[in-house]
Amino acid sequence: MRALRRLLGRLPVPRTLRARLTTGLLLLLALACLAVGVITVLALERFLMTRLDHQLAVADGRFAASLEDAEHGEHDANADTRGQAEGTFGARLLFGVATQASLVHGYTHVPVPLSRADRDTLAAVPPDGKGHNITLSSLGAYRVVAEPGHEGDTLLTGLPLRRVTDTVHRLEAVETAVFGAAIVVTGVAGAFWVRLSLRPLSRVAATATEVTRMPLASGEVAMPDPVPDTDPRTEVGQVGAALNRMLGHVGDALSRRHAIEERLRHFAADASHELRTPVSTVRAHAELALRQPESVPDDVRHALERIQYESERMSGLVEDLLLLARLDAGRPLVRDTVDLTRLALDAMSDARAAAPEHHWLLDLPSEPVTVTGDEHRLYQVVANLLGNARTHTPPDTTVTLRIAAQENHAELTVSDTGPGIPEELQPEIFQRFTRADRSRSRTTGEGTTGGTGLGLAIVAAVVAAHGGTVDLTSRPGHTVFAVRLPLARTG
Repeated sequence: MRALRRLLGRLPVPRTLRARLTTGLLLLLALACLAVGVITVLALERFLMTRLDHQLAVADGRFAASLEDAEHGEHDANADTRGQAEGTFGARLLFGVATQASLVHGYTHVPVPLSRADRDTLAAVPPDGKGHNITLSSLGAYRVVAEPGHEGDTLLTGLPLRRVTDTVHRLEAVETAVFGAAIVVTGVAGAFWVRLSLRPLSRVAATATEVTRMPLASGEVAMPDPVPDTDPRTEVGQVGAALNRMLGHVGDALSRRHAIEERLRHFAADASHELRTPVSTVRAHAELALRQPESVPDDVRHALERIQYESERMSGLVEDLLLLARLDAGRPLVRDTVDLTRLALDAMSDARAAAPEHHWLLDLPSEPVTVTGDEHRLYQVVANLLGNARTHTPPDTTVTLRIAAQENHAELTVSDTGPGIPEELQPEIFQRFTRADRSRSRTTGEGTTGGTGLGLAIVAAVVAAHGGTVDLTSRPGHTVFAVRLPLARTG
């Protein structure tokens, strides 16, 4: 049983519905053919055995009785071979011991040599007048009937089973060929029919697969065409109709979401654009008031300085929001050849001047690394990453800017030895207004520029607009932002 289970476990199991239906159809047909074959073979064998028993009954043991008479010299056994079938076997047993055994051959009979096993086999046949199958070493399989003789002996008459077995074997061969051909033809036709019947389901699966490949997170989404198979009388039609209804609901929800995103984007762009002028005006008036030669009370001067500081900070926030709105709207960027190594030198110089208490390291290749893009926006990416490391790490932190050229892209990494970003915050670190102030040191106050939560969002948006990617790896003592951009084409 265990060996059978292991064998079944090794057999290939059909996975698809098409393969399962075809396999099931073939198995049912094979079982039906097997049942028909077994029944017909058994019925034919039973019929032939019955006819053989009838022939033995018609023979009435005359040939075996002639052997008994011939032993006393009262009758010639050859005379009783007439009318007997070729190969008829006759034997006489006296007290369970075979004394004579002959076989009809033409118009005479020939003695049959019997081994000890043959004598025991003949002695075991009960004299009940019914047919029994035996096997003799010199003759093969026979159907014999044993009847009591006139002198207390037992007379056996038999006919060969070769014709019966040959006929049964021919029937088995014919059935095997016919049923085998039927299974092959049915397998081919069944596979074609199942494939044709499941074609609507394949269209449903293709539509569902197309939906899974579509970017549904943001932007306008064009839903695929509905499934044409919607007949409610069929199972596939019911699935198709349900899928179409679901696609309709999803399409409506995505359209509403896109409309809301567009309204928010336009609102952010308009609000940022409208705020630029008043914020600049407030900042200019604060600077003008601080330049007045008249003495200004200390509390008023402090208030003006705070107004100037916050107006500068608000100006940066407005500019960031306006940039993100333009990037979301798909505004085209400038496409020039940009030397990343030069951008890195300029950004690192500015970072050292802004935070001399940090340790700044620069790792550049010997050859320039160039990409195609907007130089100003790419500089903003590098500056934002360095500013993020400067703002959210304590003094004496080592910050390393590294640029390398790979096979088909440029890799820019900014790593620091600060406290790291919490693991639960990392998946949303590039979203807008996300801050890591809960664990990474944040320096804010007079004379400093605190983060707005938009710096890394701008990094992700600018890099995506250039066809690149940005990733984060962070743990305590090791935080790495890796930016990958396509290299500029040469030649």
